[in-house]
Amino acid sequence: MIYSLSTLDEQKLKAIQALEQKLGKSLLAFNSYPCDAAELPSNDLSQIQQLEKDLGVVLVACK
Repeated sequence: MIYSLSTLDEQKLKAIQALEQKLGKSLLAFNSYPCDAAELPSNDLSQIQQLEKDLGVVLVACK
């Protein structure tokens, strides 16, 4: 399972903001996606790591 930040409609955003204000805490909303991590040959892993470095992101290889 992997997660990414949710895209929220106005109603969901307002509900979260109301709870944030009540709790005095920031909340992050995530969506989950099924992902079984792929086993990679070292050459593939090296290429992925280089692209991560170049783009400043984290990449996940799924089966």
